[in-house]
Amino acid sequence: MPYAAARALLLTLSLPLLLAATPATSGGWSVAPSGGGRPSFYAEGTPGAVLQDTLSVTNRGTGPLTVRLRASGDGLRVAFAEQALRIPARTRAEVPFTVTVPADAPPGDCAGRLLVRDSTSRESAVRLLIRVGGPELAALTVEHVAVRGDRITYELVNRGTTALVPRLAVHADGVLGAVLDRAPRTLPVRLPPGRRLTLDEPWPDRPALDAVTVRLTVTAPGAARATGRASARFVPWGAAAGTAAGALSVAAAAVAVRRRRRGRATATNRAAATGAPT
Repeated sequence: MPYAAARALLLTLSLPLLLAATPATSGGWSVAPSGGGRPSFYAEGTPGAVLQDTLSVTNRGTGPLTVRLRASGDGLRVAFAEQALRIPARTRAEVPFTVTVPADAPPGDCAGRLLVRDSTSRESAVRLLIRVGGPELAALTVEHVAVRGDRITYELVNRGTTALVPRLAVHADGVLGAVLDRAPRTLPVRLPPGRRLTLDEPWPDRPALDAVTVRLTVTAPGAARATGRASARFVPWGAAAGTAAGALSVAAAAVAVRRRRRGRATATNRAAATGAPT
């Protein structure tokens, strides 16, 4: 972006004033939002908007200063008019930059930092906060519900455009009626837009022998109620194995008895045929 064009764009920019600024300092130089009076950069825009502002780098030393500029955080695209500067002694450089809000950014705050590093690797940063406007939509789903041992696992998915703090209710019905009923409670999580979170619910007193249907119900402020279900069968495998072993023993004994009887009948028939005593 040409320097002159960047400065022309800068003249049209208006940002809210925050508290009095204390420039970030490192050695004999400092960085701060241009114009003074701001501790950080703040702007508002819609998805896809391009915002402009200026960063001041002040060299208070007695020799020239060489610095490089970069940005980090939250997917914001920051372009500086110049990424490398050589600033004479006792001189302040004004560096215009633009911030492009991602086209798919949800409403809310995007945070980042503008970083300045000198030739000795000393670095200073100024905070950047962009508030993204647009309609807010709360939408939450619960998916992949499953019973695994003594836990119920599930996934929460934020399909809206605003961060959610979900509430969860758990209910399970067995053959003879309800076997689990937990009232709604707020989960200790904050789910950002577009995120998926895997959680689990302990169930230490689950039935030893039953066929159950588990139902999870989740809600969040402004979002419609969502429900997920799973089925499970509980079988006491130790008792079942003992029963099976007992049945096999009885069957084996019955086979042995039949074989003995069959053997005796065969011997009697042979004796009768040969005239030998039985």
